[in-house]
Amino acid sequence: MTNDKPNHVLALYHKVTKYPFGNKIFSIMVSRMAPYFATVRPLVTALRVNHCAVLVKKRRAVHNHIKTVHVIAICNGLEMAMGVMAEASIPKHLRWIPKGMSVDYTAKAGSDILCVAEVTPEQWQVGDMLVPVNAYDTDGNVVVRGTIKLWISEKPAK
Repeated sequence: MTNDKPNHVLALYHKVTKYPFGNKIFSIMVSRMAPYFATVRPLVTALRVNHCAVLVKKRRAVHNHIKTVHVIAICNGLEMAMGVMAEASIPKHLRWIPKGMSVDYTAKAGSDILCVAEVTPEQWQVGDMLVPVNAYDTDGNVVVRGTIKLWISEKPAK
């Protein structure tokens, strides 16, 4: 099932990103709705139905003891990518809530990190939904691979 017209989140993204620094402004707006995301200063670099990419810059505040990007900071970026993708994509009659996250650390995260969440339209069904998430370094190597489990349910009748 696909949405005929953009929902509120996707429409806001399209509107705000027309302006200079629009991606940054949109990212700050999202971080205000879910303040914990702001801890990694995320930047939504791409958003379309069923896809979102979020950049987490390598900086001292997100380093671990070996001066690479801490995996929890990466998980924060992955969760934001999933959440924004879900809000921009979920069919109008459904709602979602996260149930869990499973990740594997596949390589050192020694650069900026691009966190990507992507699903297919067919996945939007009532029940458990596994959202694949991947984090890439600037060379395109996967540094974290995982899934975020969502519970998808019907919205109650009004």
